[in-house]
Amino acid sequence: MEDRYYATGRRKEATAKVWIQAGEGSIIVNGKDLSAYFGRKTADMVVHQPLVLTDTLKSLDIKATVLGGGLSGQAGALRLGISRALIVSNPELRPPLKKAGFLTRDPREVERKKYGRAGARKRFQFSKR
Repeated sequence: MEDRYYATGRRKEATAKVWIQAGEGSIIVNGKDLSAYFGRKTADMVVHQPLVLTDTLKSLDIKATVLGGGLSGQAGALRLGISRALIVSNPELRPPLKKAGFLTRDPREVERKKYGRAGARKRFQFSKR
């Protein structure tokens, strides 16, 4: 593995630009350490999933820029970006990542609010009188 490899991941309204290169396993998101940026264990676990599966956790340095959405969407976008970058660096990693579902872009988006309603589906309280 030489040089840097780039990939993009998306989820909900979040977009992650990911660069990977050989290193000692540091993950930097928007200039901060991974755990300092997200501050929750579930997000850290989601981001580490493709690295643990491919056994590259301690051999790659990851630098990412994440824009838009909330923390959950950003973590999902980062996971997809890392998975895609791993494939660019080593195409043999595709079958295990595909089987685990890390290469599928989650298509779920927030449903739009409708007029005459409190939200997308919620209605205002019904009054008989």
